[in-house]
Amino acid sequence: MSLHKIWLVLKREYLTRVKSKSFIIATALTPLALVAFIGIVVYISISESEVEKRIGILDNTNVLVERLVDINETRYFDVSDIHEDSLRADVLDGDLDGFIILNDQVISESQSPTLIYGGSGGLSFISAVRSDLREAVREEKLSRENVSDNIREIFETRTGLEAVKLTEEGESEDNTLFASALGFILGLMIFMGIFIYGSLLMRSVIEEKTNRVLEVIASSVKPIELMFGKLFGVLAMALTQFSIWIVFYIGLSIAAAPVAGMIMEAQMSNIPDEAAQAAASSFDPSSLEQMVVDPMVFVNFLIFFFLGFMIYSAVFAAIGAAVETEQDSQQFMLPVGLPIFVGYFLNTKVMEAPDSGLSLFVSLFPLTAPINMITRIAASQVPFWQIIVSILLMILTFLGIMWLAAKIYRVGILMYGKKPSFKELGKWIKQS
Repeated sequence: MSLHKIWLVLKREYLTRVKSKSFIIATALTPLALVAFIGIVVYISISESEVEKRIGILDNTNVLVERLVDINETRYFDVSDIHEDSLRADVLDGDLDGFIILNDQVISESQSPTLIYGGSGGLSFISAVRSDLREAVREEKLSRENVSDNIREIFETRTGLEAVKLTEEGESEDNTLFASALGFILGLMIFMGIFIYGSLLMRSVIEEKTNRVLEVIASSVKPIELMFGKLFGVLAMALTQFSIWIVFYIGLSIAAAPVAGMIMEAQMSNIPDEAAQAAASSFDPSSLEQMVVDPMVFVNFLIFFFLGFMIYSAVFAAIGAAVETEQDSQQFMLPVGLPIFVGYFLNTKVMEAPDSGLSLFVSLFPLTAPINMITRIAASQVPFWQIIVSILLMILTFLGIMWLAAKIYRVGILMYGKKPSFKELGKWIKQS
């Protein structure tokens, strides 16, 4: 096997891909789409165009309307002196967003009040009204029972939990939620990367086989050299694209920090001083420390992405060499992709219980380890020996799959006019 020839194939595959319009467009549009998405989210969150819905209170209790107005005076107002039929007409005409009918049974018998509204309503709107009604009815019931302020305070007290993680280095703030979410996202990135770039490699092989390009190349290099060159060429392209996106993300984060500060300052100026002080006092600077990520997490991410990509891309390359059209490849995709799909669907279980027996198994099993082990590493302290065993098993699996894939590749690139089956692939492996 000639490293020089592998390098030539790698260079050709890499330059062909990075100079293509699809690569340039995808590399440019992905961060722009991210910026657009963030911009839309920020715009929606700070937009003041949405007017608060006005809800009339048809109160037969003569007490709840005051409590509701105290809760939100811009949303609720008293319409007890207006007939229900007139209110319904106002709702239909669009003059009123809705109205609530209240009676004594709402307080004495915990009867559900009736909200009559027009338009689309929306889950958040109905949920907010329901929450306000619960608070108003609860306060009225407590008042009627002459419950003291001390008892009310006890009733409303919520006990929190301060979690401290004990490690060999000492105590540290618990960051389970952030770490688990990070692990899941990294696993998802590996899952998507394997399929996106693996499928790209498969299509590349199919196109070159269809155009008879592989016949010309195969006359100069061995199939195993051709396969390694194409694998590493696509991998280099993937790392190039990731690097551009990472640099863009870092630059965006640096540039967005002062903008975010200006937006927060503008938002704080629009709320009462007491609320602003409460929001400022509730901010805990130590919460930012919980979001500090061990650099080894990203090192392991690159290792497991590399190994996972090599394992599955070898299979994708073999499939591409065996078939003549993408439609023919579909019969192989489900059994080939099933293990990594299982790993993806089990990743939530791994995130919830990273030290369970199931999590240990799927993080050591080579075909699911690329996704599940990185989630465990980010979410918990995985013993070093387990990481090493997982990596070694993946390397051995890659060598075995590469050996089989090379046999299929050697025969497949020169085979035309026949739609292969799994049985046929087995014959190719034996005869080569």
